[in-house]
Amino acid sequence: MKQLVEFPLMDGNNIIIEISEPEVGGTIRVGRSDKIAKAKETFEEAFGKILPVATSVFEKLQAVSSRPDEIEVTFGVNLGTECGAFIASASAEANFGVTLRWSRKS
Repeated sequence: MKQLVEFPLMDGNNIIIEISEPEVGGTIRVGRSDKIAKAKETFEEAFGKILPVATSVFEKLQAVSSRPDEIEVTFGVNLGTECGAFIASASAEANFGVTLRWSRKS
């Protein structure tokens, strides 16, 4: 179900984001509420949970013995009212895309 969620920003402003949250249990919701849910943490706090994961992946890839000239790591991020930001997954595993590039140096 799509829902509008208001995330406070650290500078005192707010941002409203439309998120999709899975239905829980056997309840079926019909229609769309005009209420805007309030996030339990700031937008920056929510994304702060993702930063250590991205940093760890990047650091591990930099440690490859034949260090690449470029490292690209992509992953989806979902937002939720209860748990803030989390890595998106289409299955039971986390969804990461990694590209390493080496260029010939003259």
